[in-house]
Amino acid sequence: MFTRAFFAALMAAAVAAPVYAQTDTPGIDARQERQQERIDQGVASGELNQREAGRLKRQQERIAAHEEKAKADGVVTKEERRKLNREQNRAGRHIKGEKHDRQKTR
Repeated sequence: MFTRAFFAALMAAAVAAPVYAQTDTPGIDARQERQQERIDQGVASGELNQREAGRLKRQQERIAAHEEKAKADGVVTKEERRKLNREQNRAGRHIKGEKHDRQKTR
């Protein structure tokens, strides 16, 4: 009886384990997309010149590479999520700063 209950509990834990070790990052992905849209909108409106836009896009590419690296082992840990969030916060500040620095395209 004990062996059967133990085996059932072990199987339930094995099935539930992948739920906790998720590599999905929908919040990070959505935020990356919104930041990219902000950059594109800034270029279209003239708030960002080509140099600024290029710099901001490279920053977004670095964040995407860090996200892929975090996903590579199959688990995105809380610390990795925090790091990605900090990088996105920094990128958001850079986008805002560049869009409002009064440098316009000619």
